Amino acid sequence: MKSRIAASLAAAVLAFAGANLAQAAQVSGAVGVTSQGDMTYRAGLSFDWDKQWFETSVGHLTGYWDAGYTYWEGGDASGAHSLSFSPVFTYEFSGFTYTPYIEAGIGIAAFSKTRVGDQRLGSSFNFEDRIGLGLKLPSEQKVGIRAIHYSNAGIRQPNDGIESYSLFYSKGF
Repeated sequence: MKSRIAASLAAAVLAFAGANLAQAAQVSGAVGVTSQGDMTYRAGLSFDWDKQWFETSVGHLTGYWDAGYTYWEGGDASGAHSLSFSPVFTYEFSGFTYTPYIEAGIGIAAFSKTRVGDQRLGSSFNFEDRIGLGLKLPSEQKVGIRAIHYSNAGIRQPNDGIESYSLFYSKGF
């Protein structure tokens, strides 16, 4: 079952990546910590939507597709791995040398284990909820902070959920 979920998630990521090859990709890295104090390390690949909505003098709404791999340290136990995919909405503020933005998204994730550190997830399939804020820098770079919560939304018990609070950097190519 776990391998089918991971294979389905990987196929979805590749399909979206293939559909967006004409757009510039952004590669990201993040280092974070869970609520229990364990470290997380994330590598991601994203593609901008190349669309803007609600454009005003204050800013505009846009977004990107994000696929990621996260390694979760497990304290005394061995670590876990997860693959995630999420559409992410961003609101970019106008009139600044370095563009500040806020982001929010809800996606899906497949975990290699149902226990991550002290948290019991109940299933390998989980939802990913994220919020963050950052700065767009010159040369297609971004830096920021992000909070990501994973849980199975009560589909299976237990459903402790887990969070990662991280610093991230991304670079467009």
